[in-house]
Amino acid sequence: MESPMIQTDERLIVALDVADALTGLKLAERIGPQVNFYKIGLGMLCGGGLALANELKQEHGKRVFLDMKLFDIGATVEAAVKGIAQFDLDFLTVHGDPHVVRAAKAGAARSETKILAVTILTSLERGDLDDALIRDGDIRDIVQERAGRAFEAGADGIIASPQEAALIRALPESKGRLIVTPGVRPVGASLGDQKRVATPAQAIADGVDHIVVGRPIWQADDPAAAAREIVAEMNSPQAAQPNG
Repeated sequence: MESPMIQTDERLIVALDVADALTGLKLAERIGPQVNFYKIGLGMLCGGGLALANELKQEHGKRVFLDMKLFDIGATVEAAVKGIAQFDLDFLTVHGDPHVVRAAKAGAARSETKILAVTILTSLERGDLDDALIRDGDIRDIVQERAGRAFEAGADGIIASPQEAALIRALPESKGRLIVTPGVRPVGASLGDQKRVATPAQAIADGVDHIVVGRPIWQADDPAAAAREIVAEMNSPQAAQPNG
């Protein structure tokens, strides 16, 4: 008897926030065909992260989001992105400063890699911005302003908390651009180090294109089942997108 076809939802990106490529590959294998989009971050860079990204993309047909949050002078960012773009990955993050975004877009010019700009990290609150000497003001207003400037500089999309997603989607410049949100937690899940969070249904309802979920999936006894539950919530009536 044939097994039923598993429906994937590429709006869900699973963060492989583990120490090394071997652990990450085993986790992806446990999750199986339920998930087709994975994020590999800076924490795995020295543990074979680029090799895993290439293997998932080329040998397993997965989509890959490389979360490096690059920041440097323009020439260095452009050179780094040009090198990374050779892997034909789907998303790459840089900080949302306009000079960084412009340089990254130049580096990715001959590839299909989309440049996503980080506004304000979802683990930060107003007090953290004060400590970093970032100007006064509501954090949501700062995120929206940084998003607009990143779009003007050519960013293909924005990384922001789900709490600012609706504000960013309201920007005229956001038309045709991506909003990708970490800080998404199913009801009842631990917040971990995230401070500006929302549920999967709320994030989708607010106009998010992709949600990034890590620990609630890979720390679960059954990661595939945890992913299925999140996909179900993303497709629930509460997640109806106002801007589809």
